Amino acid sequence: MGDNNRRQFIKKLGLATASVAAAGGAFTPKSKTITYLKRTNPMSPSKELNIALIGAGGMGVEDTTTCLQHEGVRLVAACDLYQGRLKAARERWGEDLFVTADYKEILRRKDVDAVIIATPDHWHKQISVDALSAGKHAYCEKPMVHSVKEGHEVVDAWKKSGKVFMVGSQGLSSLGNEKAKELLAEGAIGDINYAEGFWARHSPVGAWQYPIPGDASEQTVDWGRYIANTTQRPFDPLRFFRWRNYLDYGTGMSGDLFVHLFSSLHFITGSLGPDKISAMGGLRYWKDGREVPDVLLGMFDYPETGAHPGFNLSLRCNFVDGTSGTTYLRIVGSKGSMDVKWEEVVLRRNFSDDQDDFAKAKAKEAGKVLSSRKKMVPPDEITYKAQDGYKGAHYDHFHNFLHAIRTGGAVVEDPAFGFRAAAPALLCNDSYFQDRFIRWDPVGMKVV
Repeated sequence: MGDNNRRQFIKKLGLATASVAAAGGAFTPKSKTITYLKRTNPMSPSKELNIALIGAGGMGVEDTTTCLQHEGVRLVAACDLYQGRLKAARERWGEDLFVTADYKEILRRKDVDAVIIATPDHWHKQISVDALSAGKHAYCEKPMVHSVKEGHEVVDAWKKSGKVFMVGSQGLSSLGNEKAKELLAEGAIGDINYAEGFWARHSPVGAWQYPIPGDASEQTVDWGRYIANTTQRPFDPLRFFRWRNYLDYGTGMSGDLFVHLFSSLHFITGSLGPDKISAMGGLRYWKDGREVPDVLLGMFDYPETGAHPGFNLSLRCNFVDGTSGTTYLRIVGSKGSMDVKWEEVVLRRNFSDDQDDFAKAKAKEAGKVLSSRKKMVPPDEITYKAQDGYKGAHYDHFHNFLHAIRTGGAVVEDPAFGFRAAAPALLCNDSYFQDRFIRWDPVGMKVV
């Protein structure tokens, strides 16, 4: 970042301080400034869009509910392998809703413009490819694929289709991420050298102990269709309703949660991803038959590129955390750091005193004359918060998706971006289970 941009940033900090002081809050160094982030999403729907939901579980319902908050959107069909969810879908969205256990019936409907894919991870790739081949726009929950080997098939199908494809790491479209990206580009924290992220949970549902319906059976669950693309097993309601715990269907803590942090970090920094990955962890508390750890630590090496200096990333996830509820992404640079959340960014800067004895001695050696006059400095900490009434990152992510469909534009998280966010998360699992470092080519998107 050039000196001119850094001066512009400091000038902006000064303006922010002055505006708050005018409202009655004078500042001295080490005080806090709060500024508010706002969002407007002007869009007049050019035509009504018909959507269909494939996978009507908890996240699918949340996605659909959020999508329907936008004008000019209508739900016409829903698909799920559990009859109870199809019944609930009609109760929620109307008895005339078309429901089915076969997603291909959805894709054959001429009145469906776009689909939301919110199935367990092991079906993401095939349904995505089939949807694009059928001429449907698609919004697919993260991670985009269940394994790295599936990534290029989705990317290629998207490029061939000419359709809009959005990956659902919804925090990507948040005010917090956008502000952090802007601040980093302006040189607010200097040159990035380290980042860290953390997810903490301590509850049965947070640890994927989802409730099992009382009527769960082979009569109410299409088990054969569910396991059609993976290991053949007898019916097991735990593997259907608590699928995140099992490797045949889910992608563990890393695929569920780390992928959000990768998505945000890559958006903010412009990075394509790490080139070396390692992981450690273990099953410490939730010993319920699950196949994945409940404490996971990932370490990632990001090479220097034209977009950013080289830096290291540390990610942690703990489902046994007694403090619970902690989630953040911290980006550290040579002059400060940012704590990034979807609705808030806390910027902290360190201001070095170039008048210390060491600096004076070096300046004297160089023949420079130093002034003893004191300087004006901005506050050490600034908090950016979303304004009251902000509809949130999830709403904005769907706005981006729908707007791209209507205008023929691009989305913030297309399959190439989504694959580059998913791959290090999936390889983190591979590192854990294989007990080794893994090399990744983030440009060519392949394991080295």
